[in-house]
Amino acid sequence: MRISRSSKIFFLFLLTLIIISCKDEKKEEEINTPASSELKVEEDGENIEEAGITEENASDAIIENYLKLKNALVADNQEEAANIGKLLVANFEEFEKSGYTSEEQKELTDIIEDAREHAEHISESPIDHQREHFDILSKDVIDLIAITGTGKKLYQNFCPMYNNNKGAQWLSSAKEIRNPYFGSKMMDCGEIQKEIN
Repeated sequence: MRISRSSKIFFLFLLTLIIISCKDEKKEEEINTPASSELKVEEDGENIEEAGITEENASDAIIENYLKLKNALVADNQEEAANIGKLLVANFEEFEKSGYTSEEQKELTDIIEDAREHAEHISESPIDHQREHFDILSKDVIDLIAITGTGKKLYQNFCPMYNNNKGAQWLSSAKEIRNPYFGSKMMDCGEIQKEIN
């Protein structure tokens, strides 16, 4: 069977179309697929994740570092507390408020400004002074969570003896009392006031 010249041309034309089509499809895949992890980071909007923060977990990043700070104070570790204080300063500076109502944004602005200032003092102070600022920082973080909520189970604790028996609150992720205000001097001084989540 002989194939006519026009059939051959048509066949070649079809073959060329298929090849071009496959190449275009491959190019489109390459465009839509990131060539490196750097592109993926930009595409996902996670370029701020190096600091541990995305819009969804901004308050959780603060809570995580707050809990680490609490543990450092429980362990009487002034240097570790200072380092975590610096991380908290960055967390508060990068907190994204745009997803909240204008009234909540105003409250969050006040809370965050105050909390950032106390975190800054913690990063530069001796341990007794760190504990004084941790007292106020704890109130700020409790107020922050009241607005933002959290997926973490937390315990709001109270030490009645701190600050000349005026008392002070703090948050913990464990039921067991470990007092950040007295550390090794009175490790188990305090009680659970309430459970969050």
